Amino acid sequence: MTAHGLPCWYELSTADGGLADAGDFYAALLGWRIADSGMEGFAYRLARLGDRMAAGLMEMPDMPPAWTIYLEVSDADATCGLTAETGGTVLREPAEIPDTGRFAILADPQGAVFAILEPTPSEDPQPGAFDMQTPGMANWNELMTTDPEAALAFYGRIFGWQPGEAIDMAEEGTYRIFTHEGADTGGMMGLMGMPRPFWMPYFGHAAIARAAEHARELGGQVVHGPQEVPGGMHVVMIRDPQGAHFGLVGPKGD
Repeated sequence: MTAHGLPCWYELSTADGGLADAGDFYAALLGWRIADSGMEGFAYRLARLGDRMAAGLMEMPDMPPAWTIYLEVSDADATCGLTAETGGTVLREPAEIPDTGRFAILADPQGAVFAILEPTPSEDPQPGAFDMQTPGMANWNELMTTDPEAALAFYGRIFGWQPGEAIDMAEEGTYRIFTHEGADTGGMMGLMGMPRPFWMPYFGHAAIARAAEHARELGGQVVHGPQEVPGGMHVVMIRDPQGAHFGLVGPKGD
């Protein structure tokens, strides 16, 4: 299986002065262990679940708090070029992350921001942060957009994603699942009342009903759900105390 187009990393940009509080919130909710990355001159924290890296956290005072999904690519420069040719925007040209690889920040034609990472070749590659089987890791990737069909065509050309099942969600519209090399990876839908297109990660949790209440106790806001979805799992959308949106997916767990 090729990794080009597979989600590989999740990064929280949070409010100025809110890094410690954001780390405490997610550590309590998801069982992460948060520690400084050791990057000289830059406060970047790494979230680990056991011995696995789950996400990165940093402060971005000049932008609203948000999660960014990184997609692995085989060639960052070529992906940026194809993105621009296909109607997307290169917001930050490829740059080097020491001992990690080359990254860039992009936006699709509808304006949803995402990132790419061309990993540094390694004899011992580490597993990515996308793991649909493990609570506490990213389990799903969801795009809310003004034009799901156009978005699916865009990402299909850039990353080779294919359309999966289309689910009628009644007044919420059609939910379009996309696949990476035959495996369900995420879904696309309308804006659901949100002000702009954006990508949102879902992290696994063993008890969604309890997690929703726990998020409230920690200062978060439940925006939608808990709701049962096809397949018997439950989801909930949450706004963290600094304002970033994310979701949780798993059994209801009353």
